[in-house]
Amino acid sequence: MCGIVGAVGHKQCSDVLLDALKRLEYRGYDSSGIVTIHDSAIALKRAVGKLVNLDLALKETPLLGDIGIGHTRWATHGGVSNENAHPHVASGRVAIVHNGIIENHRTIRARLEAAGHQFSSDTDSEVLAHLFVEAFDAGLDPAMATRQVLDEIDGAYAFAVMAIDHPDLLIVARNASPLALGIGDDACYIGSDAIALSHLTRKVVYLKDHDYALVRADGVSVYQADGTPVNREAVIVAASPGLVDKGGYRHYMEKEIHEQPDAIAHSLAAMTNEYGRLTAQMSDEALRSIDGIVMVAAGTSHYATQIARYWIESLARVPVACEVASEFHYRQPATAPYNTAIAISQSGESLDTLMAMRHAAVCGLQTIGLVNVPSSTIAREADFVLPTRAGPEIGVASTKAFTAQLTVLLCFAVALARAKGQIDEARAEAIHAEIQALPSLVGKALGLFDAIRPVAHQLSQAKSALYLGRGALYPLAMEGALKLKELSYIHAEGFASGEMKHGPIALIEEDLPVVALLAADAVMAKASSNLREASARGGKIILLSEARAAAEVDYASAVITVPDVDPLLAPILIAIPAQILAYLTAVEKGTDVDQPRNLAKSVTVE
Repeated sequence: MCGIVGAVGHKQCSDVLLDALKRLEYRGYDSSGIVTIHDSAIALKRAVGKLVNLDLALKETPLLGDIGIGHTRWATHGGVSNENAHPHVASGRVAIVHNGIIENHRTIRARLEAAGHQFSSDTDSEVLAHLFVEAFDAGLDPAMATRQVLDEIDGAYAFAVMAIDHPDLLIVARNASPLALGIGDDACYIGSDAIALSHLTRKVVYLKDHDYALVRADGVSVYQADGTPVNREAVIVAASPGLVDKGGYRHYMEKEIHEQPDAIAHSLAAMTNEYGRLTAQMSDEALRSIDGIVMVAAGTSHYATQIARYWIESLARVPVACEVASEFHYRQPATAPYNTAIAISQSGESLDTLMAMRHAAVCGLQTIGLVNVPSSTIAREADFVLPTRAGPEIGVASTKAFTAQLTVLLCFAVALARAKGQIDEARAEAIHAEIQALPSLVGKALGLFDAIRPVAHQLSQAKSALYLGRGALYPLAMEGALKLKELSYIHAEGFASGEMKHGPIALIEEDLPVVALLAADAVMAKASSNLREASARGGKIILLSEARAAAEVDYASAVITVPDVDPLLAPILIAIPAQILAYLTAVEKGTDVDQPRNLAKSVTVE
């Protein structure tokens, strides 16, 4: 995950910025850079690869100045190169660093180039620097300039700006990507999270979505999107720099739910090559050799495999079997129909999944590990690795690791389908564009907390609940039920909507909560019909749906909608309100959200 740092008022700030970037190394990166202002000029150093390369460049030619910003980058738009590394500088006057994806960057770039702006990178981020140059040239002050820029851009972002015209000031803003402000005695700081600031100050202000702020050495001024000043109270974070901070949230799980736009964006970056095409970290020849896939995983990761089966079979026309890892090798499976195994584990250390992957290898299958920890055992032993870049996940109930896994699996399905000639380049690029919009859409879905809170209050009174979905939303129904029962200890089961009349409908009684997942897809009408059967028998329908599909269920007792999206991506987006519902229900019940009873984050015994 990309990292942002900044300092204003700290003498020789480049040393402090480099140290702060080192504290963000756990997030991963492929290039880095620092920029300062000294003697009314911008001084820039960037390097590809590890931070040691930037360190060596700074030792050779130190950067002076008491204001600066730094960045570690995972490539999303544009390959891994010195030119595409952050910070970006426009007209020698404005420097920026940015996390996230500016979805409408092509339109903005075309407009700016027509007006005479010259770009030096292939990134989406550079448009921010030029937009601020344009705003300052129009005579706008920093606050008004920021509002103008924010009004034009679409997407998920956390960014920091410094300008020659305002050499004592950092401008920052966030939407769906985290950003923290550190308050020191004689200086102020910015960081993607409090870990980057822990050696400088324990007093931290966390910005909320759509906030922007002006950061000076003597303090910060925070504004809401409409320019209204707002007070974001400073909190005192843990003294130990080794601790992962809650970021001002009540629980790690709540924080990790909010980190999903970044987790998705950076996992997408891991599946995008230097030419901007979706990749599977494998050659086309290796992909074409895949004739059948057996996917082994446990818990939430197992449900991710079941969703991915719909994508891989429909797009690539490759048969997929989804196996519970703990059962796979003990039942002595026949593996002849398959030549590839994909083992999915957030930690990369889940023993059941590791043993299943080893058994697949013994049976002669090539192995692919999909993990969040690149140094893990599964990653080391697999023939190929599909990396997620969700960052550390502390809460036992998986949230951002799950949606990151889904993002990578969808990218894999597209790359496989293209390599096998089942879709053309235009279709692959269209899906890529849809995935690039996901961080922003997820950011919008994160605004559902207040709407879901009263629903969670009612659900917390229940003793049992059903979750229903069709197509790729059927596995998500099982995942939603898992989240509810592991967090709130309410019995919950997920079923395929079409299976209701084959047995589960006997469970329906007056006021039984039925959480229904609905997308505007080919089975929407059938799914709606199944839900009407549940409602007619007294079930209390709680609808989690795309906005355009919600009208199909006009008898629901509660309706929670997410933005409309391509049906392929609906399971990822609808996962967000399902997670929020389970989280808030557990909060209502007063359970231990981050460490539910009897559960461990990584199961390393059979």
